[in-house]
Amino acid sequence: MFTKILHQPKTGTLIRYYSKTVLPQTPCPEFPGEYREPIIKTVIPGPQSLELQKKLNQYQDPRATHFFADYSNSRGNYIADVDGNILLDLYCQIASIPIGYNNPELIKAAKSDKWISTIINRPSLGVLPPKDWPALIQNSFMQVAPKGLKNVFTAMCGSCANECAYKAVFMHYQHIKRGGAPFSEEELQSCMKNQAPGSPALSILSFKKAFHGRTFGTLSTTRSKAIHKLDIPAFDWPAASFPDLKYPLEQHEKENRQEEDRCLAEVEKLIKTWHIPVAGLIVEPIQAEGGDNWASPYFFQGLREITLKHNVSFIVDEVQTGMGVTGKFWAHEHWNLTTPPDIVTFSKKMQAAGFYHNINYRPSESYRNFNTWMGDPLRALELEVVIEQIKKNHILENVTVTGKYLKNGLTDFQKKYPKLVSNVRGVGTFLAFDFPTPAIRDQVVASLRAKGVETGGCGNNAIRMRPMLICQPSHINIFFDRFDATLKELANK
Repeated sequence: MFTKILHQPKTGTLIRYYSKTVLPQTPCPEFPGEYREPIIKTVIPGPQSLELQKKLNQYQDPRATHFFADYSNSRGNYIADVDGNILLDLYCQIASIPIGYNNPELIKAAKSDKWISTIINRPSLGVLPPKDWPALIQNSFMQVAPKGLKNVFTAMCGSCANECAYKAVFMHYQHIKRGGAPFSEEELQSCMKNQAPGSPALSILSFKKAFHGRTFGTLSTTRSKAIHKLDIPAFDWPAASFPDLKYPLEQHEKENRQEEDRCLAEVEKLIKTWHIPVAGLIVEPIQAEGGDNWASPYFFQGLREITLKHNVSFIVDEVQTGMGVTGKFWAHEHWNLTTPPDIVTFSKKMQAAGFYHNINYRPSESYRNFNTWMGDPLRALELEVVIEQIKKNHILENVTVTGKYLKNGLTDFQKKYPKLVSNVRGVGTFLAFDFPTPAIRDQVVASLRAKGVETGGCGNNAIRMRPMLICQPSHINIFFDRFDATLKELANK
């Protein structure tokens, strides 16, 4: 069922791909000390994890905890827990680890005086940035800036990035509306009462099943699960239908094109008719939390045309899809846009968070889009090393090869177990597949964890694959063995 990968990328560090018959002797060459395969000593969570969960419960809600990790003993693609279990991690802190646990190059960099000084003297970047901050921005964020965007706003997390992006959009909209004139006295006075014109009625258009964060403003654009939004006051903002496509995409082009046209027409109608002016539109290249839902480049090109036509800011949320997981550094690079997005937000595998933009989205006055930390220079230092490793070792090529191997294998499983696995989809290693019910999906996640593979769900009944950029077909074979065993168990029930 699983064939040996014959393609080998041109890398500075030799990367080999092995058939599963020699797997136990083939740890990742980038991690000479990486574990060769999962090691399971207890049920998961084990007794020590359960005891720590009980202790944590006295101070903090532990109910979402999978297990307690032992990060000092985690290596490369493998995460260790406090009970001595070693799991192949294909979920990676909800898609957030780029080049492996305890990466040797990051450890070496972390021991430098520069890192130590940054850790113990954390600056408020908006008022007292360190002397090397301009150079660090150039050597980290701007090395991978999306084409056409030359400015960056640094933030604390993905939700913060989107939240601040919304503020930038609203300030830009009002600046254009007042023709660049100074604020009026009426605006200055009314905003202090949360009233117009200083606090204008404006909206951000998002999509059904979207996830853009859990901070107060972003929750009004998050529409993936009710549990995220319950009891929280929300803005009266529009939500358009995201295309409900049929998979495989290439076999349903006609139906999918009709569906995308329907959704584009709905977007334009909402922009033209919504009772609160639409200042911005935000979209994920792939709706991750909402179920790894896809649309074609045609759809996103259409969105860009509509936003330009109606002077609506176009925000692309690349919090999950950025940093190379699709084989390109930014997922929106696959769309071949003639005009770049106005704003691209990022976090997760970037380690740092924020959004890219152009100078026209910088507020007309300072101190408006601002907070105490304005991000963390330590994360920029980390990003600098990660980018260097990605380029030096041609890791995006590795993502393409591993992703193709993973997708082909998942397609084989879909053929072998058609009553269980469906809708294999994705690009690079950003992949997902569905099960008949949420309960079966949850059974599979639990069974894989018990067998030493950490995965995660999304949407109602999907499993999303979010491996590290350094994950190789040899690691995928480990997953395939355990996935096959799990599906056999389910099929025989």
